[in-house]
Amino acid sequence: MGSYNYYKMFGCFNRKFKISEKEPPQDVKEAFLRYSDMGPNEPYMTSDQLLKFLIEYQKEEDSTFSDAERITEHIFQRCHHTAWRPGLTLDDFFYFLFQEDLNGPIKSQVHHDMASPLQHYFIYTGHNSYLTGNQLSSDCSETPIIKALENGVRGIELDLWPNSAKDNVHVLHGRTLTTPVLLPKCLKSIKEHAFVKSPYPVIITLEDHLTPELQAKVAEMVMQIFGDMLYYPESGCLEEFPSPEELKHKIILSTKPPKEYLESKNIKDGETSLSMEDFDDDLAETKADYKSDSDQDDEDNDGYQQKSSSLAAPQYKRLIAIHAGKAKRSLRHSLRTGIDKVNRLSLSEQVLEKAASSHGKDVVRFTQKNILRVFPKGTRVTSTNFKPITGWMHGAQMVAFNMQGYGKFLWMMHGMFRSNGGCGYVKKPDLLMKTCQSNEVFDPKLPWPVRQTLKVSKMLEWKSSLVGQYSFSSHFT
Repeated sequence: MGSYNYYKMFGCFNRKFKISEKEPPQDVKEAFLRYSDMGPNEPYMTSDQLLKFLIEYQKEEDSTFSDAERITEHIFQRCHHTAWRPGLTLDDFFYFLFQEDLNGPIKSQVHHDMASPLQHYFIYTGHNSYLTGNQLSSDCSETPIIKALENGVRGIELDLWPNSAKDNVHVLHGRTLTTPVLLPKCLKSIKEHAFVKSPYPVIITLEDHLTPELQAKVAEMVMQIFGDMLYYPESGCLEEFPSPEELKHKIILSTKPPKEYLESKNIKDGETSLSMEDFDDDLAETKADYKSDSDQDDEDNDGYQQKSSSLAAPQYKRLIAIHAGKAKRSLRHSLRTGIDKVNRLSLSEQVLEKAASSHGKDVVRFTQKNILRVFPKGTRVTSTNFKPITGWMHGAQMVAFNMQGYGKFLWMMHGMFRSNGGCGYVKKPDLLMKTCQSNEVFDPKLPWPVRQTLKVSKMLEWKSSLVGQYSFSSHFT
């Protein structure tokens, strides 16, 4: 397979270069030949034979001849710009397998139990959702937020900063050259596009650097724009998270309550709230490096350096449904200490790696009741991403990714959330939620024997959500 291009060499003769194209794998060829006839020049598959392939091979027993005809006509138009041909060629058939609208994933509907508490699910989460490119100098815009929501992302992050006049709120990546976008524009875009792809709740994580006066302004904006779409508990704090089913078509705010921001600023300069004593000596970093990495996200509130907690806007605090806590003594202590109210904890990818290495079971136990968010380290200035498997294996619900980035880990994230109808919520394996009689939880470091081998029978799975899902789930089978 392949085509040829001709180029003039040195101005005096032509040279032919072959452009290699990826050939279908052998099992695709075998399946095609099994359901096709030999034509005068090459094999081809008629609509009748395509229907037989759909029913027998892909187990799509509800398929009809009209479905097969529609698929055939679409492929003819796209590949050959004609409404009729004798049948599909091998190249046509291979093309068909990778078209989502013609050959969508198995179970394209939501089929997981959606009535469990929120912490029982992996949540499709973005990081710095407003950035159009790199983390240092790209534009801030509502456009990447809209694109993420339309792709099913359920976790949107906004960094809130005062404008130069201190009378309005900008969304931007602070202390960088990124150009700001106004907060109302972002909020209105979220309202208009939140439930285009999925009816399940959108969680807005706020990195708040505002004064109490601007927090009050944010509260007014949020109520005015979202209205009844906004979910917040009347009691002010949740004892248990509601389920995605209960929160359909709801917007949820998550950030540190103002008082906790004040407490974080009372820590002496140069100290960190997450003790390095919790990690092995050979993994230790300098405190300065550790603080800059662990505190870059959801940790600062510059407005509170000169404000007292008594001035904190109560209407703003009331709207925070998922409180983001901080490790007041050490990370290990925070993971092990039982709390009456559920909350969210944010860790950088590096801190998670250290925690997973030294006390992974504590991380798993924490995520059985609470929400853990993991975000990219600060040095990923080009918006690259990290391997999400470590976070998922330890029960981290919100593995936050730079959706404007690139690379195989981002594709792994997209693949994971193609499952369960692309609704943005994937139920965690029971293994991560269970506690045995001795109060032990799953230990990700232990080797687990393979109990079952999965054979993918539908060709689309090479690129579908189950590629990501199986590569993760098979560890827990």
